Amino acid sequence: MKARSTKNLLQRAGAVLLALAVWQALAMSVGQQLLVPSPLSVLVRLSNIWQESGFWSTVWFTLRKIIAGFLLGLGFGLGLGALAGRFPLFEILFRPWAVMIKSVPVASFIIICLIWMSSARLSVFISFLMVLPILYTNVLQSIRSVDGQLLEAVKVFGLSWPKRVLYLWLPQLKPYLLSACTVSLGISWKAGIAAEIIGIPAGSIGRMFYDAKVYFNTVDLFAWTVIVVVISVLFEKGFLALLKGAFGRLEKL
Repeated sequence: MKARSTKNLLQRAGAVLLALAVWQALAMSVGQQLLVPSPLSVLVRLSNIWQESGFWSTVWFTLRKIIAGFLLGLGFGLGLGALAGRFPLFEILFRPWAVMIKSVPVASFIIICLIWMSSARLSVFISFLMVLPILYTNVLQSIRSVDGQLLEAVKVFGLSWPKRVLYLWLPQLKPYLLSACTVSLGISWKAGIAAEIIGIPAGSIGRMFYDAKVYFNTVDLFAWTVIVVVISVLFEKGFLALLKGAFGRLEKL
């Protein structure tokens, strides 16, 4: 087991090094920092960007907005998915909205929502909107895939609702919820940052992207991209670990 984990770690490290080598080769072939900065120049920028005034407040501004949007999407997705699974009429009525949210381009939602709300709240709403249909669909699918004979057995033995939730619905929901969160966490960051780039709220990471584009500061553009990727991956790993831990504690009850 230990040898396998070491092998996987080495493979991942090799993949990262290969990607950096391709990046470096591309930068050398282009030969213009304005178009493609080298990995070293981005690394140097990353080593000092966090020391600048306002860096941490900028990261915190965007981080809390996107986390709020994701958690709202998670909560509403669970609630609406459970309602749709319990009441078929609700699923029929909500279906057009779910299809619309999944089909309409994110940029269209961002521009429309800018008419209704301030740019500071935009990333929260857009992240929520992109996460909602993913969670809703997976929760609904988990309910629909329950074995009918198992449901009959639960009724025959007369299990209370708390026990039904603990021993039937939560184990059924677990793989669907973990899969949905894995997908939606990345999408919430992409959508939230896109909303900030278009809405340009002051003190946001999206504003940093916009300023880097306006001033042709490609090194900063790449540096902020790396920062977003790192924060997104760390948040995803941390949240999924907490979620798996919560399911693990519930399974021991």
